[in-house]
Amino acid sequence: MSLTRTQLQHQRYSSLVRPGIILLAAAYTVGALAQSGNPAPIQPLPTHDPRLVDFWANATNTQAIYFSATHTQAPSGVALSPDGATVAWTIGDGKGFALHLTPLAHPNTAADKIVSPINAGPCFNTSPVWSPDSKTIAYTSTCTTENTAKSGDAQSQIFLYSVATCQSRQLTHITGIFQAPVWAPDGKSLAFLFVENATRESSPLAPITPWSGVIGEDGIEVQRVYSVDAITGQGAWLTPTTLHAYEFDFAPDSKHIAFTAAIPPGDNNWWIAKLFTIAITANAAPQVAFDPNTTTTAMHGLQMALPRFSPDGKRIAFIGGLMSDEGSNGGDVWVVTPKNDDNTAQNITPDIDGSPSFEIWLTKETLGLVENRRGHTLLATYDADKQAMVPGRVLDFGEVILGGFGLGGDAPLSVSRNGVLAFVKSGHETPAELWAGPGAALRQITNLNNPNAPHAHIESVEWTNEGFHVQGWLTYPSNYDPTRKYPVLVQVHGGPSAAVPTGWGRSLWAELGFFEFEPNPRGSFGQGEKFTAANRKDFGYGDLRDILSGLDAVEKQVPAIDSNREAITGWSYGGFMTMFAVTQTNRFKAAIAGAGNPNWQSYYGENSIDQWMIPFFGKTVYDDPAVYAKSSAINFIHNVKTPTLVLVGDRDGEVPAPQSFEFWHALRALGVKTQLVVYPNEGHLFENPDHIRDRSERVLQWLNTYMPAQ
Repeated sequence: MSLTRTQLQHQRYSSLVRPGIILLAAAYTVGALAQSGNPAPIQPLPTHDPRLVDFWANATNTQAIYFSATHTQAPSGVALSPDGATVAWTIGDGKGFALHLTPLAHPNTAADKIVSPINAGPCFNTSPVWSPDSKTIAYTSTCTTENTAKSGDAQSQIFLYSVATCQSRQLTHITGIFQAPVWAPDGKSLAFLFVENATRESSPLAPITPWSGVIGEDGIEVQRVYSVDAITGQGAWLTPTTLHAYEFDFAPDSKHIAFTAAIPPGDNNWWIAKLFTIAITANAAPQVAFDPNTTTTAMHGLQMALPRFSPDGKRIAFIGGLMSDEGSNGGDVWVVTPKNDDNTAQNITPDIDGSPSFEIWLTKETLGLVENRRGHTLLATYDADKQAMVPGRVLDFGEVILGGFGLGGDAPLSVSRNGVLAFVKSGHETPAELWAGPGAALRQITNLNNPNAPHAHIESVEWTNEGFHVQGWLTYPSNYDPTRKYPVLVQVHGGPSAAVPTGWGRSLWAELGFFEFEPNPRGSFGQGEKFTAANRKDFGYGDLRDILSGLDAVEKQVPAIDSNREAITGWSYGGFMTMFAVTQTNRFKAAIAGAGNPNWQSYYGENSIDQWMIPFFGKTVYDDPAVYAKSSAINFIHNVKTPTLVLVGDRDGEVPAPQSFEFWHALRALGVKTQLVVYPNEGHLFENPDHIRDRSERVLQWLNTYMPAQ
């Protein structure tokens, strides 16, 4: 497919689908073990639970990792005009995406201008970006002159919409996958990340290409920054073929960009990316502005995200910290100078009690941050010179999330030059809606969803363990009766550098009569960088103890939880944790491990993303095999008694399928009840709706077999 990454995100995880956002494990791959040829389709189960049939039939979006869906409409792609007068946003209906323009002076979404290259028929119109003068919107669309099918699988192009004439014109005629278009500050051009003639999305989440040829050398595709003239559409590359670019930002003078990049292959090397600047001139050479691999600051060996020039062009800010996945941002906010000969960086949020995930310069001295703090979303202003929060400039939105959902999705908010904000907000008591206005006078703009519609009841829970204060979420069964006993399903998030937030939606497992416990143990975002780094060289130990301690705490708090019917599941890092947990305790009556890895030593050699592991394990597996062996479930396999279902995609590059085979084979050899289900042509995130439904049916069947209702 030739899609923009934004379209792929919209299709896979644009809407909150249970109140749990997916945050993935850390393993990007280029040439990992994938099945060649055309695998046979999976044989579906002979019978289907009518409750599942109803749940999926009425869902508007499916979630690619956890077993749930949303039954609401969620705005996305929010872009506020620089003058603060109009907000652009998109909404999908299953057939396409509509681009709305809502005037904030008199918002009435029923009377919105709908922007599209054509007057009728479905299009995927996404990723609106305003020109600096607020007169033009750049957006991507599948309704192009080259595409008559107008489907979501078609090649997108960039269009320009004139606010004055209400007309759109196609600007680009390119072939490949692009993302993140940005206007130059002078309004004369746009730039975006682009893989020309791409054969797959530049993402570890997509199914990998079946292996052939020289692995790690043949067929490497490099993502670069590409610029197009806003009048002629003529294009030019801004970054060289020797660097795979991940993110970028224009300098205020429009003559330079800052970008994070690493040598190809890009999927493997994000964890060792450097910050570069480069002049927008022919044959310009990139200059290193900051190198985390060689710095002597606390950023040594850590990761960077969201480079942003200050308004005067004298500084570049970024999120820096221990991050396991590109797009799963968290850490501290750091500032460097473009010409940084001594390779230093200044942490402007030292000892912050949460995890900033987004930053934007408000003035040349101050930045606005979006921060996750124990399940709350905060918007705070920090002084870069004083390295402190500006007094009185913090807004706690409560137990909600802002912006897009998923890895590398929409920015959490859009800010105009005059301080107007626009964002999508949702929480466990608030369906996703568009909000806008000054910070002190925010108001709801859309009314797309019924806040009184049936939805999961979720509570934030907190507990202490071994000196750590830990937070998580407890979802109650539908039609909860405190006099009854209910089973509990523990869902462990991926990452590990991630966090389960709250959110609006129906929960499949709640509707089937389960409690759901979703902890954010040490290693998660939400409580500062020290908490995130607390699982280094300790995978499966301290974090598992936090989870089990939390499970004990919620069972004490809620007597209706049946401690004799506990199950555990997770995907990616959560799949690893599930595999490791059943080697450490026999308290769980059933387990479901999705895309997990039981053997860190063999995993190191089976994937092409070994760079992610060194910040967490300290050294390569060849230099310190013991630290990898310590956290490998396979080394404790004789302890397992729990019936375990194992699920994986055959083209998963993040956690290759042989890992699932290894765990399943060991359990089967030892006489432990187990089953392995391999889904053809699926990567780390499942895309086929039939497979997503089949997976939930198999999980329910497994739970009913080994943890039956009483």
